[in-house]
Amino acid sequence: MQQKIIILDFGSQTTQLIGRRVRELDTFCEILPYNKFPKDDPSVIGVILSGSPFSVHDPEAFKVDLSQFVGRLPVLGICYGAQFISHTLGGRVEKADSREYGRANLQTVDTTNPLFRGFEQHSQVWMSHGDTITAIPDNFKVIGSTKDVTNAAFWCPSLGRDGEGSPIWAVQFHPEVFHTSQGKTLLHNFVVDICGSRQEWSAASFVDSTVAELKAQLGQDRVILGLSGGVDSSVAAVLLNKAIGNRLTCIFVDHGMLRKNEFQQVMKDYEVLGLNVIGVDASEKFFADLAGVTDPEQKRKIIGRDFVEVFNEEAKKIVNSTSSNSKCRWLAQGTIYPDRIESLNITGKVIKSHHNVGGLPKEMNLQLCEPLKWLFKDEVRRVGRQLGMPEHLITRHPFPGPGLAVRILGDITPEKVRILQDADDIYIRGLRDYKVKLSGEEARKVLAAGIPAEMQDGEIEVSLYDQIWQAGAILLSTVRSVGVMGDERTYEHPVALRAVTSTDAMTADWAHLPYDFMARVSNEIINKVRGVNRVCYDISSKPPATIEWE
Repeated sequence: MQQKIIILDFGSQTTQLIGRRVRELDTFCEILPYNKFPKDDPSVIGVILSGSPFSVHDPEAFKVDLSQFVGRLPVLGICYGAQFISHTLGGRVEKADSREYGRANLQTVDTTNPLFRGFEQHSQVWMSHGDTITAIPDNFKVIGSTKDVTNAAFWCPSLGRDGEGSPIWAVQFHPEVFHTSQGKTLLHNFVVDICGSRQEWSAASFVDSTVAELKAQLGQDRVILGLSGGVDSSVAAVLLNKAIGNRLTCIFVDHGMLRKNEFQQVMKDYEVLGLNVIGVDASEKFFADLAGVTDPEQKRKIIGRDFVEVFNEEAKKIVNSTSSNSKCRWLAQGTIYPDRIESLNITGKVIKSHHNVGGLPKEMNLQLCEPLKWLFKDEVRRVGRQLGMPEHLITRHPFPGPGLAVRILGDITPEKVRILQDADDIYIRGLRDYKVKLSGEEARKVLAAGIPAEMQDGEIEVSLYDQIWQAGAILLSTVRSVGVMGDERTYEHPVALRAVTSTDAMTADWAHLPYDFMARVSNEIINKVRGVNRVCYDISSKPPATIEWE
């Protein structure tokens, strides 16, 4: 039986990060709304309560019945989770004199306590709360304090009868964020040493178990999968191909707004992987339907509608051509775990849909198959490597479904797409070709992400592309700027370059690219791309900006 940690989500922006940190400890975890604890699941070995945007005193604050697991399983409350534990069990939570936000140091820490084993004195932690715990419940003991927060960490060995039962810990800081220097040690102590994780969750074990499950689930049925050329759908396709071989048929629709030569390159990649892929060039239809449309949301709707129509037409051919011995009964999607978490808010209501080709005719009667539904993005990449996929497919940056249509401000024409494809191609190739040397913590981060690199004299060399979460060019086609080329005056379009660093795309910082790289790329774009005479760089972070412009 696979062990699991349950993370109860009270609405914190870093709940997904808690999950990723637990998975990095080779331990399976499941993030659930605060009120959805699985009472009768024997595989649960521990519970983590997340932070929240609410105060425990707010009328709308989320509350959970702690008796479901306290005393029965080890529990760790983080930030709001710690305050909720104190407030519920008889302690006191009050509004802080000022918001306690940012770096702090544990001036006292009980390193004999199982949660802090291996900690250093004065270890840095990250605070983010408006309330503070001014009194802890009876039978609890303080095990960590900062200069301003006396009850930064506390615990009770047992809340069960006669001193029996599992312990409970609470910390007012966030061990899951990078700025808590020994946060990984704390989570390791809790998940592995306290909860007893066998650390059996790995890419290899996932591939073996998922292939076996897919074989049992699908039997002799045929499966249709919509490919995008991205990491998620590609890994899902290779995993399914390993399980059912040529009974998987993939459909790759070219809407005309992919990157330069991408349709041809991706089709070649899929051929090398041995996938059964139908490539459909539907660019004429998409361009015709987008003619004159400038509203970003309308562009997205048209592209989504047309994609469904083209996909359905091809899918019907497959469904109608299969024999009774091997009928097509399944639609596979590259849905990953963050998609599913974001699709349900903590009240359990659907707030956002993901990876849905949408509108499949009811008469097809296809069931949904989502082989990656438990994986975070970095885990998808590890599975891809385990499956032996080419590195350039695994490390490919996220790319929007509507493609370059949401990177062209204004209406869409084949000529504008050509301009942006050329500029984007120069930019992306430049990022791949430009190498930088890293050492220390920066090098360790890259190696931990699984990016192939060799350490020499304490340094590694990687491309700028592999250091960035997402990059692309944007054509400001609604704007023209004056320029001079040779002895002639020009009046052409500016191009904006975008590059961000992130872990999950929920937040993102603009990447600080080297000046010599930016100068080189700008010069090449202006000299080689007809229709562009100015290059800008976007230095906006998310929030308040989004990663894409439309």
